[in-house]
Amino acid sequence: MPGENLTRVEAEERAALVSPSAYEVELDLTRGSEVFGSTTRVRFTGTPGASTFIDAITRTVHSVVLNGASLDPSEVADGVRIRLDDLQAENELVVVADGEYTNTGEGLHRFVDPVDGEVYLYTQFAVPDSRRMYAVFEQPDLKATFRFTVTAPSRWAVVSNQATPEPTPASDGVATWAFEPTPVISSYITALVAGPYESVTDELTSADGRTIALGAFARASLFEHLDADYVFEKTKQGFAFYEALFGVPYPFDKYDQLSCRSTTPAPWRTRGR
Repeated sequence: MPGENLTRVEAEERAALVSPSAYEVELDLTRGSEVFGSTTRVRFTGTPGASTFIDAITRTVHSVVLNGASLDPSEVADGVRIRLDDLQAENELVVVADGEYTNTGEGLHRFVDPVDGEVYLYTQFAVPDSRRMYAVFEQPDLKATFRFTVTAPSRWAVVSNQATPEPTPASDGVATWAFEPTPVISSYITALVAGPYESVTDELTSADGRTIALGAFARASLFEHLDADYVFEKTKQGFAFYEALFGVPYPFDKYDQLSCRSTTPAPWRTRGR
């Protein structure tokens, strides 16, 4: 199979063959300190009879099912890509795999707070690292909707692109958050942040009159240093400036900012949008 990084020629060839419409991603964050469970279901159109690949940087691929047919992971998956042969006009692919946490800021980063030993997770996908969390046609022109379902410790906060739903108890000390689908977006701006964050909320009125929920989150050990009034003041000023500059209202339903890894209150990492 080709190398890890997508080339321009490969991107052009793949975009001519497939067009994804919707991803459903189930993540299990309760499997220990090294891996997490990742199940991806993606629907996409294709050129009948063509072959292509989907990106998936994984530790283990347990199963690959394309249009109801089981493929042998040892033959089609190399830990970076999964080969897809004999496409149909309408396709459904299901990939069950184990992803690896990182400590480099790529993909799904796992950080242990040195103050209290708490675990915090956050994603950094720009540009090619959503493939470290789920199987994806990872190139900006192959946009789709994304629906995340996340299983994690019930005491955690779980934040993504869409508003956080009420969790459903899954087992003792564990819950599941089923997010609504995102608008059609590129994979690299999907986001997930999870851990025992503490938060403050506010809201603003967007240029088109919608109420946009705001959240400011910090690790428990840093929460006393969070100047939420300042954060929200600058956020509202930024919204007003950029909506006027571009003439486009903010397109999402909420805007969250989370202090994920830094040992001081700044810099702020914006996640979840």
